Amino acid sequence: MGFVVRVLVNAAIIALAAALVLGIRLDGAMPALLAGVMLGFINALVRPVLVVLTFPLTLLTLGLFLLVLNGLCLAATAWFVPGFDIDNFLSAVLGALLISVVSWVLTAFVSDRGRIERYR
Repeated sequence: MGFVVRVLVNAAIIALAAALVLGIRLDGAMPALLAGVMLGFINALVRPVLVVLTFPLTLLTLGLFLLVLNGLCLAATAWFVPGFDIDNFLSAVLGALLISVVSWVLTAFVSDRGRIERYR
């Protein structure tokens, strides 16, 4: 249940990013759902490896390189999902920043089991 809720939240946030960030296009609900699933898989499988490999650069930039990694993960998602397009890398980084912030806020209210909770 938690996975389904997170995919739906990711899809909604991706649709929000497509509406707010110039250079990100989404052709409907199905590409948004596919992008939500793909972004979840990329963040779960590929991103941790990239974080470990680029740790010295992340340390050197005081963590700002993580924004670049998030943009790369979103760009990879757009590369795999038809109907979800990103024009340039700046749009990918801005979209990833928006997705990260909104996802962080919503994660405070949705537990891993998919229940809406308020943490104290």
